[in-house]
Amino acid sequence: MRQVATIGGQDLREMFAAATTWLEKSASDIDALNVFPVPDGDCGTNMLLTMRSSIEEAYRAPDRSASAVAQAMANGALMGARGNSGVILSQIWRGLAQGLAGKESFTGSDLAEALLQASTMAYKGLSNPVEGTILTVVREASAAAQAQAASGNDDLISVMEATVSAANESVANTPSLLSVLREAGVVDAGGQGLYTLLDGALRYLRGEVEQMQFRKPQMIASNIPLTARTPQMLTAEEVPYGYCTEFLLKGEKFDPDKLRTRLEKKGQSLIVVGDESTVRVHIHTLDPGNIIHYAASLGTMHQVSIRNMDEQHQDFLQMQKERMPATDMAIIAVVSGDGLADILGSLGVAATVPGGQTMNPSTKDLLQAIESVASDKVIILPNNKNIVLTAEQVQSLTAKSIEVVPTETIPQGIAALLAFDYEADFETNAQLMNKAKSAVKTIEITRAIRSTRLGG
Repeated sequence: MRQVATIGGQDLREMFAAATTWLEKSASDIDALNVFPVPDGDCGTNMLLTMRSSIEEAYRAPDRSASAVAQAMANGALMGARGNSGVILSQIWRGLAQGLAGKESFTGSDLAEALLQASTMAYKGLSNPVEGTILTVVREASAAAQAQAASGNDDLISVMEATVSAANESVANTPSLLSVLREAGVVDAGGQGLYTLLDGALRYLRGEVEQMQFRKPQMIASNIPLTARTPQMLTAEEVPYGYCTEFLLKGEKFDPDKLRTRLEKKGQSLIVVGDESTVRVHIHTLDPGNIIHYAASLGTMHQVSIRNMDEQHQDFLQMQKERMPATDMAIIAVVSGDGLADILGSLGVAATVPGGQTMNPSTKDLLQAIESVASDKVIILPNNKNIVLTAEQVQSLTAKSIEVVPTETIPQGIAALLAFDYEADFETNAQLMNKAKSAVKTIEITRAIRSTRLGG
């Protein structure tokens, strides 16, 4: 097993450059999860833009020490922070930089301590921290890193594995902590984004950069059954969202805590982060002019951004409708490989389970996939004759309505998906898909595992 005792600033930079590229692969998927604090569908994009700014600044670091690179990345994240999630991410980087201050290189124990400071800083920037968000994920991930380092094995890969595993579990649990996620049928978008970054960093440490080019990050499923996820649910509140107002304020002798107190009653989702000379402000308000006027009296304003969240919300609803045309039923498919998973996903599959000829999924695997989707009616495509029986056994293990379309090959599965009618009911679709798969004959050519002679 590969081990990494220490890394310096150059590896720190390249590690998170790889993680940023990893995040880019799923930014749009993370956008689609974004329902808190406002369902405006930009969380993944904002985190990606923030990380790009961070990495750009890392390449301008005055030296290659871990301390200098981490501080440069923190500065870059602050200057380029976008949206609620981006500003929180900049705070995480600020804490990491503080934890690595003065270090030429760092160990797993050093990283665990830096992650603890990152968690502390993330909470500190918010006037009203909410659990079930990226805050919970960074806190629980940092606690796992601390526990791993304290166990005596502070190899960087071991610490990061513990961190990523805890982040995964934490993201899956976010709907249990935040009702808006549970009602919308999603996990927290910011938490998913942070998990993806940490997972990308771990893959870099493992030496998997080349493999990352041909794979996609895991989108985490909730560990509890979710309410049906429908675009219409998100329009239940007719209260206007107002304007997402962001700016960078430069001057002298700023007190971020006092500024946060002054702005608390002027809007929602307030985040004020920075130091005595530079402060980043993010707030959701119905009167951005009042806030801009006040801030301009304190110093010089830069990167002023005012976005109409009601328009963003409508765009998000349209995106949801396009991504989820069928809201009362879901399709789960067993598939081997990321490429086929992407193809089936584009045809309407809500969740895929890894499996195939030599890697049959268990009943538990299928049940977990069923419970992770928001719909109460689920159609399963086994796509292998050895998996059909397992799929049928799951029917008695869940309260959801299950139909197994006994597809034995991927071509049969694709034919069944193409026959799906978004306007038809559950039973009719099962019949249509069964009929379509029965019309497909599949021929496979495979390589023999050994030579043999038949018939003499």
